[in-house]
Amino acid sequence: MDPADIQYIGEDLQRPECILAEKDGTLWSADARGGVACISPDGTLKLITQTFDKSFTEAKDDASRFTEGTLPNGLAFARNGDILISNFGTDVLEVMSRDGETRLMYDTIDGQPIGKVNFVLRDSQDRIWLTISTRTKNWMETISPNISDGYIALADEKGLHIVADGFSFTNEIRLDADEAYMYIVETTGQCISRMKVGADGSLSGREVFGPSKLGQYGFPDGIAFDAFGNLWGTLVMVDQVFAITPEGDFHVILDDTNQESAKALEQAFVEDRVTPDDMLAAGGTIAPWFASVTFGGPDLTTAYIGSLRGTRIPFFRSPVAGLPMIHWR
Repeated sequence: MDPADIQYIGEDLQRPECILAEKDGTLWSADARGGVACISPDGTLKLITQTFDKSFTEAKDDASRFTEGTLPNGLAFARNGDILISNFGTDVLEVMSRDGETRLMYDTIDGQPIGKVNFVLRDSQDRIWLTISTRTKNWMETISPNISDGYIALADEKGLHIVADGFSFTNEIRLDADEAYMYIVETTGQCISRMKVGADGSLSGREVFGPSKLGQYGFPDGIAFDAFGNLWGTLVMVDQVFAITPEGDFHVILDDTNQESAKALEQAFVEDRVTPDDMLAAGGTIAPWFASVTFGGPDLTTAYIGSLRGTRIPFFRSPVAGLPMIHWR
C-alpha cells in the first residue's frame, strides 16, 4: 500500500482506537472525550457522550491521556444496536444506547476488580467475550517481556467468568468464519495466539499463529479477518498494517515506521526498561500508534485504521473484502 493513496475521514477525533462500520457507511469510533463519535457517509460527525461519565475531557500531559479517566477502547454492537464499550480508563464493561445513555454491565469478576478492560466481541450465540490486558492499574508499567497477567473472560448464561489466562497484554480478539477458533493478540508477547472454541465457550489448545515475533519491532494491537481467511492487523507504535495468511506467512501491507524510534523502543523492551517517553517518541505520520483495522464500505473493501494518537481516520481500498462482522450477518 502506497501511503500517498491514503484518504481520511473525520476531524478532531480523540483516540479513535476502535472503529465499527455499518452497511450504510456509518462509522462509529471510540473517543477519549467519554463516548463514541458517529461519522455519517458524507463525513458529518456527531460526538455522543456518555450521560454518566464525562470526567475525561482534558489531559494533564500526553502520558495521562492514556492512563487516567474514562477511556472508551474496544467497541461492539449489541444485538439491539446498542454499543458495548470496554472502558480502558475506568476498568469496566458498559453498554451505551445511541443517544448516550450508559449503564454498567461488569466491573468485577470473581469478586475482584476486572483489570484493564481492553476489547469486547459478540458472537453468533450472543455471547460476549472480553479481554483484560493486565491486572495492573497503570498499564504502561506492564510493557515488559516478563509480565503475562492478561486474560479472556466470557459473559454467558453463567455470568462473567475467566476462560483463558496468562497472556502477555491481551488485546483484540477475533473469531474465524466458523467460530471454531479464537485468535488472540498478545501485544507484549509480540505475537498472535489462537485457541479452539468449545461448544460451551471453553478455550483450549493454545498455540502461536504465524511468526513467533511479528515483524522487526512488532507490537500487535488490532486484528480483523478478510473473506479469504487472511488475518489483518496493526503493529502499534511501529505503525504497520500486516496480514498473516492461513498458512502463517507474514506480510506488511502498509509501513509508516519511524525506524529510529522503533528501534530504540524495541531495544528498551528487550532490556525491560520501557518508559512512557520511549513509547510516546514512537509512531509514524499517518495516524500515530496504529491500533486497529476495520473493513467497511458497501462491499467491505474499504480498510479503516484506528489509532491511539490520531485525530482522523485513515482509509484505503483493499484488494480483498473483509469478513462480515456479526452485526452485518
